[in-house]
Amino acid sequence: MKLVVQRVKNAEVNVEENIVGAIDKGFLVLLGVTHNDTKEIADYLVKKLCNLRVFEDENEKMNLSLKDVNGKLLIVSQFTLYADCTGGNRPSFVNAAKPDMANELYEYFCNKCKENGIEVQKGIFGADMKVSLLNDGPVTIILEK
Repeated sequence: MKLVVQRVKNAEVNVEENIVGAIDKGFLVLLGVTHNDTKEIADYLVKKLCNLRVFEDENEKMNLSLKDVNGKLLIVSQFTLYADCTGGNRPSFVNAAKPDMANELYEYFCNKCKENGIEVQKGIFGADMKVSLLNDGPVTIILEK
């Protein structure tokens, strides 16, 4: 499982010109699933994400977590995180999990984040989504297990 985590002032996802998920301060998370991912891996990454200390404290040090700042999550499924471009110019996506498995782990991940007391907004799995954001910092971190 691979996460691209962007600290944002705001972010939203549009599908067919309708906003399906939107947040203010928090993280936009692009989430990719590969074949050998499990719920245990998802649990590990949920814990990392929810406790990641990249928000500034009163001394302007990155020392506060999403929970500390009442931040929100916008989690978007992103199979292209497992693109393999080593064989040419057209990416191969054989390392991305099949849609049924990926969607199951995506939903599991989102629900576990909610269980941590964080508001979660989502994109629509498998849809053609338009994502917009105002990156804060910018701060972009890749988490994977």
